[in-house]
Amino acid sequence: MASELVQIKTAQLHNHCPECYSTEGLELSFSQRFKENSFYKTLTNQITTDLYCTKCESQIFPVNWTEDIERVVDYHSKAFQPREKTFKLKPLAWIILIAIDLIILLVILIAFNVIEI
Repeated sequence: MASELVQIKTAQLHNHCPECYSTEGLELSFSQRFKENSFYKTLTNQITTDLYCTKCESQIFPVNWTEDIERVVDYHSKAFQPREKTFKLKPLAWIILIAIDLIILLVILIAFNVIEI
């Protein structure tokens, strides 16, 4: 099953980077997990928050966040509206479901002697 993150929102922060101490270049991004296989595709409610500095080109992990960064991330998290959870069946799944329904219907019709073999 293929799983990837779909970036929903990106915000530029003007806080000091914990790595290079630059006030420019911090980028906060929110992503949702998207899963797809042969039978269905779905957008889940799983949200991922990433902080990246474009100046020193490093990902800033939550362990290294300062209190100011945490406050700004909390603010953006409250304002963030994720996409609604979706679930869509692919044509192969529909074909299998219809085939199973037809087999069940055929068994019932044979069991009640509507159709004779």
